[in-house]
Amino acid sequence: MFKSLLVVFVVFLIGTFPATWLLMLFLGNVDSAAHPGPSYWGVLPLGILVSALLAGVSGGRAVR
Repeated sequence: MFKSLLVVFVVFLIGTFPATWLLMLFLGNVDSAAHPGPSYWGVLPLGILVSALLAGVSGGRAVR
């Protein structure tokens, strides 16, 4: 059980990494020069939402 949870967690982080990384780049450039850019863990919740939104929009339509 613990091995499967660990695998799910790793797959989850790898699956959400592209959206989170792009958000880190974007938000790091939007932020002022006096403040450092956001970290991976700080942007991860927004990356999860963007990944879920992209998966839902790009998914095929079920036809019955």
